[in-house]
Amino acid sequence: MPNGEFDLFASAHQEMIAEGFHPDFPPGVAEQLKTIQSRAASTAPNGVQDLRSLLWSSIDNDTSRDLDQAEVAERVSGGIRIRIAIADVDEDVTIGSPIDQHAADQTTSVYTGVRTFSMLPEQLSTDLTSLNEAADRLAVVVDMVVGSDGAISSTSIYRALVRNQAQLTYNGVGRGSKGPPPRRPR
Repeated sequence: MPNGEFDLFASAHQEMIAEGFHPDFPPGVAEQLKTIQSRAASTAPNGVQDLRSLLWSSIDNDTSRDLDQAEVAERVSGGIRIRIAIADVDEDVTIGSPIDQHAADQTTSVYTGVRTFSMLPEQLSTDLTSLNEAADRLAVVVDMVVGSDGAISSTSIYRALVRNQAQLTYNGVGRGSKGPPPRRPR
């Protein structure tokens, strides 16, 4: 670098390699992303429940864009029914595909401060499968009823089409404000 400047990004990249990670996506990922982009979840496939009408919300950091979870709760006769939706990346990333192989090899995203070395391509984790507000997305739903004594009953897991109605932040909800919490800034 000119004037003896230290390249923090290059150093982080080299450290990833030194620690056994593969920070760069392999050949085939870009083509796989193009194929995934051409498909959109607008109707529930066979065997998938359509739960878009529920008041799903996500909560994460102020700057988070990779929303992998949303939740909804309601009072029922046996206690509180809680549904947790997890982004269904499997729907788009088939076993053995370039993205799957990279994710299996990496097993995690690494946050270095200067850059995030993602397990999944950013376009996939922050857009195509992210449970973004006002976007229809496929999810795996964990559904349970928690009784007043804390006992869990009526558990099930199934696939569903969901729509995040409110992208909340920890800071916004944690203020204890009157009325609905502020939404994430756009």
